Amino acid sequence: MEDTGKIQQIQKEQIKFLHFPKEEVLIGRKNIKNRCFHLRRALSLGNLEHEKVKIIFADDQGAKKVETTVWGVTEKSVILKQSTIIPLKRIISVN
Repeated sequence: MEDTGKIQQIQKEQIKFLHFPKEEVLIGRKNIKNRCFHLRRALSLGNLEHEKVKIIFADDQGAKKVETTVWGVTEKSVILKQSTIIPLKRIISVN
Protein backbone atom coordinates (compact mmCIF):
# COMPACT_ATOMS: atom_id res chain seq x y z
CA MET A 1 0.00 0.00 0.00
CA GLU A 2 0.90 3.64 -0.37
CA ASP A 3 2.69 5.76 2.24
CA THR A 4 -0.21 7.50 3.99
CA GLY A 5 2.04 10.34 5.24
CA LYS A 6 1.99 12.12 1.86
CA ILE A 7 -1.66 12.05 0.81
CA GLN A 8 -2.93 15.10 -1.05
CA GLN A 9 -6.47 16.22 -0.19
CA ILE A 10 -8.45 17.16 -3.30
CA GLN A 11 -11.99 18.16 -4.23
CA LYS A 12 -14.12 15.69 -6.18
CA GLU A 13 -14.37 18.21 -9.04
CA GLN A 14 -10.60 17.82 -9.63
CA ILE A 15 -10.78 14.04 -10.14
CA LYS A 16 -11.85 14.28 -13.79
CA PHE A 17 -8.50 15.94 -14.59
CA LEU A 18 -6.39 13.12 -13.10
CA HIS A 19 -4.74 10.29 -15.03
CA PHE A 20 -5.18 6.75 -13.67
CA PRO A 21 -2.83 3.87 -14.55
CA LYS A 22 -4.52 0.50 -15.13
CA GLU A 23 -2.53 -1.41 -12.48
CA GLU A 24 -4.10 -2.64 -9.23
CA VAL A 25 -2.89 -0.72 -6.15
CA LEU A 26 -3.74 -3.43 -3.61
CA ILE A 27 -1.86 -6.68 -3.05
CA GLY A 28 -3.71 -9.87 -2.11
CA ARG A 29 -7.24 -11.15 -2.53
CA LYS A 30 -8.16 -10.35 1.07
CA ASN A 31 -7.33 -6.64 0.65
CA ILE A 32 -9.29 -6.48 -2.62
CA LYS A 33 -12.25 -8.25 -1.02
CA ASN A 34 -12.16 -5.83 1.95
CA ARG A 35 -12.15 -2.87 -0.44
CA CYS A 36 -15.31 -4.22 -2.11
CA PHE A 37 -16.98 -4.66 1.29
CA HIS A 38 -16.15 -1.08 2.32
CA LEU A 39 -17.34 0.29 -1.03
CA ARG A 40 -20.70 -1.48 -0.71
CA ARG A 41 -21.03 -0.01 2.78
CA ALA A 42 -20.12 3.45 1.47
CA LEU A 43 -22.72 3.07 -1.29
CA SER A 44 -25.40 2.23 1.29
CA LEU A 45 -24.39 5.19 3.46
CA GLY A 46 -24.49 7.49 0.45
CA ASN A 47 -27.82 6.34 -0.93
CA LEU A 48 -29.71 5.85 2.33
CA GLU A 49 -28.26 8.49 4.62
CA HIS A 50 -26.42 10.84 2.22
CA GLU A 51 -23.26 10.42 4.32
CA LYS A 52 -19.81 11.20 2.99
CA VAL A 53 -16.86 8.82 3.18
CA LYS A 54 -13.11 9.34 2.80
CA ILE A 55 -11.66 7.60 -0.23
CA ILE A 56 -7.90 7.25 -0.60
CA PHE A 57 -6.83 6.45 -4.14
CA ALA A 58 -3.77 6.72 -6.37
CA ASP A 59 -3.37 8.43 -9.71
CA ASP A 60 -0.13 8.57 -11.72
CA GLN A 61 1.24 11.25 -9.37
CA GLY A 62 0.63 9.48 -6.03
CA ALA A 63 -1.94 9.09 -3.28
CA LYS A 64 -4.93 11.41 -3.05
CA LYS A 65 -7.82 11.73 -0.60
CA VAL A 66 -11.36 12.93 -1.26
CA GLU A 67 -14.35 13.20 1.05
CA THR A 68 -17.52 12.55 -0.91
CA THR A 69 -20.73 10.56 -1.31
CA VAL A 70 -20.58 7.29 -3.27
CA TRP A 71 -23.47 7.14 -5.75
CA GLY A 72 -22.64 3.88 -7.52
CA VAL A 73 -20.22 0.97 -7.72
CA THR A 74 -19.62 -1.11 -10.85
CA GLU A 75 -17.19 -3.94 -11.54
CA LYS A 76 -14.57 -1.43 -12.68
CA SER A 77 -15.45 1.97 -11.19
CA VAL A 78 -16.79 3.98 -8.31
CA ILE A 79 -19.23 6.70 -9.31
CA LEU A 80 -19.44 9.94 -7.35
CA LYS A 81 -21.67 13.01 -7.80
CA GLN A 82 -21.67 14.72 -11.20
CA SER A 83 -20.68 11.45 -12.93
CA THR A 84 -17.17 11.63 -11.47
CA ILE A 85 -15.47 8.24 -11.74
CA ILE A 86 -12.55 6.63 -9.91
CA PRO A 87 -11.28 3.31 -11.29
CA LEU A 88 -11.85 0.55 -8.72
CA LYS A 89 -8.29 -0.77 -9.07
CA ARG A 90 -6.88 2.60 -7.99
CA ILE A 91 -8.73 2.80 -4.66
CA ILE A 92 -6.52 2.13 -1.65
CA SER A 93 -9.07 2.49 1.15
CA VAL A 94 -12.56 3.69 2.04
CA ASN A 95 -13.47 5.00 5.52
